[in-house]
Amino acid sequence: MPRFLYLVRHGDASPHDGPLSPAGRDQARLVGQRLRPVPLTAICHGPLPRAAQTAAIIAEGFPGVPVTASELAGDYIPPVGDADLTARFAALVASYTPAERAQGQELAPAARERFFQPGPADADVHELVVTHNFLLGWLVSQALASARRARPG
Repeated sequence: MPRFLYLVRHGDASPHDGPLSPAGRDQARLVGQRLRPVPLTAICHGPLPRAAQTAAIIAEGFPGVPVTASELAGDYIPPVGDADLTARFAALVASYTPAERAQGQELAPAARERFFQPGPADADVHELVVTHNFLLGWLVSQALASARRARPG
């Protein structure tokens, strides 16, 4: 059965690594309103406060839907190839320690496996993942690459 994956970046945080700002809480509330027609079956979020708070606010509109934290939805830098990096992005990637980059090399493929797996045979899965910029963009790029590979011709 299909898996429908809804990806949402956490709301605005102040300071950047802190809790949601008032604007971030409003953003989360509005996303929750926008998602209300979706038959969500699960909500997963990264462990940092801004992702957890965003997920909790959205979950208020989905009573009974399980909400879980996962390092796989965390704030890390996924693997990036060196060949096509712009100078600005290459400098950003280089600002991460080798240990941080290694963590992303390990977690991102596990996240792809976890979030892209087919749903069970007896029901559709509609899962919301509240995550961060890098992982969100990487998951979208992986989905697009997978769709290109699946397209005939």
